[in-house]
Amino acid sequence: MSIEQSCAPEPSDAGTSSTAGAVAAVVNRPDHVRPRTLDEVAARLPSARVTESATVTGISLTTASTREGDLFLAQPGARTHGARFVADAVAAGAAAVLTDAEGAAIIAETPGLDQLARIVVDEHPRRFLGGLAAWFYGYPAQALKTIGITGTQGKTSTTYLVDAARGSVRSGVIGSMGTRIDGVAVPSTLTTPEAPQMQALLALMRERGVEVVSSEVSSHAITMNRVAGLHFDVGVFLNLGHDHRDFHGTQEAYLLAKRELLTSAMSGVGLVNVDDRAGRRLHADPELHTQSYSVTGREADWRAVDVELGLHGSSFTVVGPEGQSARFTTPMVGEFSVSNIVAAVAALDIVGHPLSASVAGIATFTGVEGRVQFVPVDAPFQVVIDAGHKPEAINALLRAMRPLTPARIITVIGSNGNRDMHKRPLMGRFAAMASDIVIVTDDNPADEDPATIRRAVVAGTRGSRAQVFDVAGRAEAIHKAVELAEEGDLIAIVGKGDERHQIMRDGVIVPHSDPDEVEWALQRRRAAAAAAASEG
Repeated sequence: MSIEQSCAPEPSDAGTSSTAGAVAAVVNRPDHVRPRTLDEVAARLPSARVTESATVTGISLTTASTREGDLFLAQPGARTHGARFVADAVAAGAAAVLTDAEGAAIIAETPGLDQLARIVVDEHPRRFLGGLAAWFYGYPAQALKTIGITGTQGKTSTTYLVDAARGSVRSGVIGSMGTRIDGVAVPSTLTTPEAPQMQALLALMRERGVEVVSSEVSSHAITMNRVAGLHFDVGVFLNLGHDHRDFHGTQEAYLLAKRELLTSAMSGVGLVNVDDRAGRRLHADPELHTQSYSVTGREADWRAVDVELGLHGSSFTVVGPEGQSARFTTPMVGEFSVSNIVAAVAALDIVGHPLSASVAGIATFTGVEGRVQFVPVDAPFQVVIDAGHKPEAINALLRAMRPLTPARIITVIGSNGNRDMHKRPLMGRFAAMASDIVIVTDDNPADEDPATIRRAVVAGTRGSRAQVFDVAGRAEAIHKAVELAEEGDLIAIVGKGDERHQIMRDGVIVPHSDPDEVEWALQRRRAAAAAAASEG
């Protein structure tokens, strides 16, 4: 995740502004787009009124992403109305504006914009933006095989596994670590882009000959209509954990948001993990038509059998509903990795890429940066970093590491500020259940008091057998873990993964790297050992 992404979390809906535009300045569009008149656009919208004629060649939601000839969407937001930034959009090249009655009034009062061509609608523009964007770019998904993946944890890894199984050939990835086309990174911002960005990306992939696209589909994206107008060939449900209560309000609302991906309105086939309790509920839902998968021996359409888990990788056989099967080996560790692989290769088989064709790519894929990533260390213990910041993700990681660790597990953990507070004690609880030592520290405290966040995490560790430390400062906590580590131990540093910063009060960004801190801590440990030896 980039710094910009972290500064603009998924639930943000501040309206269109020059500030928001700076976050979403990346513009990925096809080279060739059929120009559309405002009358053509208005014909796709309910109760739309066109003030002046114009021709547009793109759709933008932010001033920084606006190109010459764009239709600029000026929508109401949580803090202000996007119409207040129309002058900036026009300066950037916007040829026309799509807005509501309130926005039209603001534009009419803005000097120099009286004659600007605009479409005015009676409803919130976001409600029909997905379908409009799909039409505008010529329904690009119809030329692709699309796999949408939702779940509290594992979305990023599973999209990358789909790409790896394809050998990154004629393959596209859309998600929180950016966009990839044929293995080449294309920067992006949100986990799931806004509808115009999503449709433009798909059109770009179609133009470049991509055949299969895997996309993360966050619950925010579903709720905020970012994937409206897009029908996936396969919708995959990985799991449901405790997260995003700050946005959805309840766990049930969170589940229902993810359920939408599996409906016939959003996916041709639903693929559900029945090893997960919520997955079993969804698979049993009579209104959904889903296939199931399992890696734990449950009855399912797609199963992993003869599973062998080790410290240096895993091997297993995937068996499908029509008798297809293939033996997979992977350098990735843990049962959760096997589960993600089964989801990826089963979804691919469903869209026409057979299991056997996925074996070679999976065998060479070492994983996504910051996701169960073992850090090379010149020490008698091991270090793994992971982006998991939800209770279930932490539990899954540490449970997978326990049988692979001959000695103790030392876990460094923190929790984000300005986000779901309910999960903090659960994070501490799961960390303490599977660890011998837990070092509670800071993640991205943002505008909250770091000590208050740490106390909430520490509260969840009470009653456990783990030795618990409360250490202010993430660097200091990592140094503490390295100082305590002995032969055969495993240090698990969770929460940040590939991030290279921390977010402090008032949005201040402080550089930080978990792997770098590990190396510096090791250097200090070696220096201390050398000094002690020379004194002896």
